[in-house]
Amino acid sequence: MVVPDDPRLALIAASYERLLGQPLVARGPDIAVAFWTAPRVIVAHGAEADPVFFYGNQLALQAFEMDFAAFSRLPSRYSAEPLARDERARLLERVTRDGYIDDYSGVRISAQGRRFRIDQAVVWNLVDADGRYHGQAATFDHWTPLD
Repeated sequence: MVVPDDPRLALIAASYERLLGQPLVARGPDIAVAFWTAPRVIVAHGAEADPVFFYGNQLALQAFEMDFAAFSRLPSRYSAEPLARDERARLLERVTRDGYIDDYSGVRISAQGRRFRIDQAVVWNLVDADGRYHGQAATFDHWTPLD
């Protein structure tokens, strides 16, 4: 597969580093490859009224059992089971208010209907140098299948 590139990858990386004080991925000449091959899941959604994922790296696609084309059209609320969507909404409100959280745990669901748990996820706002909000991103190191 061709490594997906998006000009917003720099925004994801800069927002993370500004808020958490460390780089999200190793610095190098090709940010798209660094994101794609990172040893952690990295996902991001836009700022639409019903936010849609615009990025998921190869580990994210593995966890959610989707290809990039399908993942990048998925409203992010569908990454959680219907009963967990209220919890997810509260989490996103907390991130919007505080800039980031680094202690999120929750259950997600793959395209195949398999449930998995994520722990110690970091979720942060995507904010450019001028302070404009562009969405949110998340990263986590591993997931545990529940089914």
